[in-house]
Amino acid sequence: MKHVTLFLALTLTALLSGGQAAYAKSDRYIGYYYPAPQRIEVYCAHVNALPNVDKKKRVGFIIGIKTGMSKQPYASPYSVFAKGSTSDKLLVVSKQDGYLDTVYRARALLAELSTSARTTPVFTNSSAPEELTFLDLIAMLGFASVTLSDGNGFAHQIHVLPNKSKQCQKADELQ
Repeated sequence: MKHVTLFLALTLTALLSGGQAAYAKSDRYIGYYYPAPQRIEVYCAHVNALPNVDKKKRVGFIIGIKTGMSKQPYASPYSVFAKGSTSDKLLVVSKQDGYLDTVYRARALLAELSTSARTTPVFTNSSAPEELTFLDLIAMLGFASVTLSDGNGFAHQIHVLPNKSKQCQKADELQ
């Protein structure tokens, strides 16, 4: 699966390299919530979307995250919210300087969120919860992308493809 993600990331990078300006124009949140992503990856989910997943469920998920964050004895260093007409773009933006300012810190946060996601009933009831990640949870909820930003000059974006996506299947065939 690692090779699939790498293949798709390289393919998407090649497609976007000639059209970065066009891509920036199509993502209306660039320049408002985050700068143009320095790196865009593609993630092929290991699971299918939940049945009847919709905007209301995605917004409810965000509300649940915010409720949990508000119960912490400290202020969260980042904000989480959903954007897009169907709330299918998950945004994570730092509220502190020096937080989420590299791809490695963004991936570390995703790894931390994966640990939390594995404790949810939907994961613990799966056949291999230790193989699933936060990005799989996002896919189950029908999110199309996750963008992590320091709120200043860094942004990392991940396009989340459904587990039966033709692009993921094509990449699997090439292996």
